[in-house]
Amino acid sequence: MYIENTGIESLILDLNTLDDILPQYGLIRAGTWDYERVTYDRKIVLHEHVYYLRVQGEAIEGDVGAQDATIQLKVPILGKHYYPHGIEYGEDENFPKALVSQCKKILDTLYTEIKPLAKKEEVEVEE
Repeated sequence: MYIENTGIESLILDLNTLDDILPQYGLIRAGTWDYERVTYDRKIVLHEHVYYLRVQGEAIEGDVGAQDATIQLKVPILGKHYYPHGIEYGEDENFPKALVSQCKKILDTLYTEIKPLAKKEEVEVEE
């Protein structure tokens, strides 16, 4: 499920800034990157289900592997993990309202912190 209208998708930030700040919100990059893309995940366990709040970005300058990149963030997504197949993000997934609300609060607080640090904002967002 896309969590739209957070403002995050309009921001361009330095990779090192993202690596410093996003873990404070439980969003961990770990090994989920390549030279052009990054993914920060927050694992949320509710009862018998596991969900992931995901913030992704794409390098518009530089190299992620060299820790020297400028990242255009994308629309955050919420997914549900199905063992052993992986995470499903489809609109047909059923997400608890409290979980969606919690994720929106996290993203709102994150946006407030990183917006002043953004290099610039994109007017049009490509998906």
